[in-house]
Amino acid sequence: MMPSSLTGRVALVTGASRGIGAGIAQRLAAEGAAVGITARTLTSAPDAPLAGSLEETLELIRAAGVPTVAIVADLADADDRARIVPAVEAELGPIDVLVNNAAAAMYMPNTEISLKRRRLTFELNLHAPIDLAQAVLQGMRTRGEGWIVNISSATSKHPTGPPFDPGVGKLGFTTGTYGASKAALERFTTALAAELYGDNIAVNSLAPVAAVRTPGADLLVGDVMDANPNIVEPLELFVEAVVALATCDPATTTGRILSSRPFLTELGREIRALDGGPFQS
Repeated sequence: MMPSSLTGRVALVTGASRGIGAGIAQRLAAEGAAVGITARTLTSAPDAPLAGSLEETLELIRAAGVPTVAIVADLADADDRARIVPAVEAELGPIDVLVNNAAAAMYMPNTEISLKRRRLTFELNLHAPIDLAQAVLQGMRTRGEGWIVNISSATSKHPTGPPFDPGVGKLGFTTGTYGASKAALERFTTALAAELYGDNIAVNSLAPVAAVRTPGADLLVGDVMDANPNIVEPLELFVEAVVALATCDPATTTGRILSSRPFLTELGREIRALDGGPFQS
């Protein structure tokens, strides 16, 4: 087991009932952090389209022997998300690490996406991370340190052309509204990092090179990933890059828009399993 680098810290991870968020929460706990988690799903329903719940993630965190708390909330609702930081801090103490992972992606043609769906996308993917960052920043400034990691997407990049590649199946549908919301999140990341430079608070953005294999991704675009294995990276690889950003030096690593695999290569960092043990590919 590697040394615990987050012992004594408190982390908050959004969208932590399954997939990437659950993996990040488990890995931060393995590093010694007390972890607050939030999502809409407290308990798995037998007929749910995806397995996973906050209760299941809580068990993974408790296995690491650290304090934890789950806050059921809809991050698309401004009033609901306003409860999250106070509730976590009441149970665990001031938040040192914020990971904005929760997101909404509408898998449909950009020519057909409704105003309601566009608003939901930006509410969850942009406004929620901004609100949560604002909620934790006063405490981070008071303590003189903090780390904010905004989870982005490869779809934030502009397409090359003309001529334009029609895209890889359903993945191409996300590159309009979803990609635009993530591009906006990245621009906010650099603006906030510049504003906080000198306050010893790191603000960075991280995206997978293309896709992370999770049950949700399998359900939506599993056929695309099967046909294009070169665009898929293990969950453990992506989560390791998150841990690196949650423990980085804010004086030298802030305001960066990063992709997971190249960032780990830059650091020469070894990938670990979600429980902190050796990673078996």
